[in-house]
Amino acid sequence: MRYRSSAIALVLLACCFQAGTAQMKRAGAQPVAITKAICILHPTKGNAVMGRVTFEVVKGGIRVSGHLSGLTPGKHGFHVHEYGDCSADDGTSTGGHFNPTAMPHGGRLSAKRHVGDLGNIDADQNGVADFSFVDSIISLSGRNSIIGRGIIVHEKEDDLMSQPTGAAGARVACGVIGIAK
Repeated sequence: MRYRSSAIALVLLACCFQAGTAQMKRAGAQPVAITKAICILHPTKGNAVMGRVTFEVVKGGIRVSGHLSGLTPGKHGFHVHEYGDCSADDGTSTGGHFNPTAMPHGGRLSAKRHVGDLGNIDADQNGVADFSFVDSIISLSGRNSIIGRGIIVHEKEDDLMSQPTGAAGARVACGVIGIAK
């Protein structure tokens, strides 16, 4: 009996959802455009890297701005990865670099690159990286949308050439990109 009640409730819920969706379409409701996203980075096991990255639609693309701490001084590979899954202690559950266009690995300014190839961030002598740049390839909607995907900061500099990852080493921080107000 309990199974039957649950099944009936699910059918009613599905009908209400469909009716609401149909009503929105008739009313001409359009989906709200996403203009800002955020990613809170947490350290992977054995690391201390943390911070935040914001993504905002601006003229010419998406402004990527961030503040990270706990890094070793110098350059660190910085990429959008396929999956928004930081459940693995080492960050590998995010998969590889986000690459819906099947391009080779490259730098942020390369003519051919993974959509997720955002180059390097540079940490000062205190292990802090503050950065801001505009990228014309990533997006907050459509095929190149980064919403729901992962951000990985790597232990070493991305050489911007080695395939398929730029030889940037282990993953020291992981976060998931979500929609922001």
